[in-house]
Amino acid sequence: MTAPAVEAVGLRKTFGRLQVLQGLDVAIEAGVVTAIVGPNAAGKSTFIKSVLGLVRPDSGQLRVLGADPRDGDSYRARVGYMPQTARFPENLSGNEVLQLLSGLRGHPESQDRELIDTFGLGSQLHKPVRTLSGGTRQKLNAVVAFLFRPALVILDEPTAGLDPVASGQFKDKVLDARSKGTTVLLTSHLMGEVEELADRIVFLLEGRIHFHGSVDELRQRTGEAKLERAVARLTTEAA
Repeated sequence: MTAPAVEAVGLRKTFGRLQVLQGLDVAIEAGVVTAIVGPNAAGKSTFIKSVLGLVRPDSGQLRVLGADPRDGDSYRARVGYMPQTARFPENLSGNEVLQLLSGLRGHPESQDRELIDTFGLGSQLHKPVRTLSGGTRQKLNAVVAFLFRPALVILDEPTAGLDPVASGQFKDKVLDARSKGTTVLLTSHLMGEVEELADRIVFLLEGRIHFHGSVDELRQRTGEAKLERAVARLTTEAA
C-alpha cells in the first residue's frame, strides 16, 4: 500500500487562546487531487502552513512526503506552492524571478515550463513584475508552482484572478500533473472548481476533520446533488 503524501495524527496548534487545530487526523492519498474545504477560520491555512513548514504545530505528528518537517526543510524541494496572492520582487522581470528561483534550487536541469507557452507568457516575462497585471502575475505564480516538477503541489485559491481561458488551461495542467503521479492539495471556495478537479474532499471545521471522502460519498451522506449545498449542509450539521 502506498504511503500517504501527507499524514497528520493528533495535530494541535494554538495561537494565544485560540485553538486552531484540535487534534487533526488526516491522511492525504498520494497521486490524487484532494480539496480541503470549510468556512473561514476553519484551520485550512494553518494546516497548509504546517505542511509547508511555515507553522510548527504544538503537538501531534506530521509527515510530508515521508519527512517530518521538524527535522529540516529539505523535503520542500519536492513541494510546489501557489499562494492565493504571490509576492515577487517588483524590480525584477518575470525571467529574472525564474532565474533567481533556479539559482536557489541549484539550477535543476529538468524544469517544467509548459505553462509559459500555454499562457502565452513569453513576451510578458521580459517586463518588470511591477508592470504586470494581476492576472499575469497569477500566471507567473502558476508557472513557479509547477516549475521544479514537484511530487506535491499545494494550490491556494489558484484560479483567483485568472480569466476563463487561462483558468481552463490551468485546470488542464492540474489534471495532467495528477495523471503523472503528482499529489495535489487544493483549497478553494469555488465548489465548481472543486467538483471539476478533486478526487477527494476533506471538510475542516474548527480545526477538526468532519468528512473525508469522494464527491459522490459526500452527496450520498448529505442527500444533496449539488456540491455547494452538500458542503453547506455539512457545515450546518457540524456546527
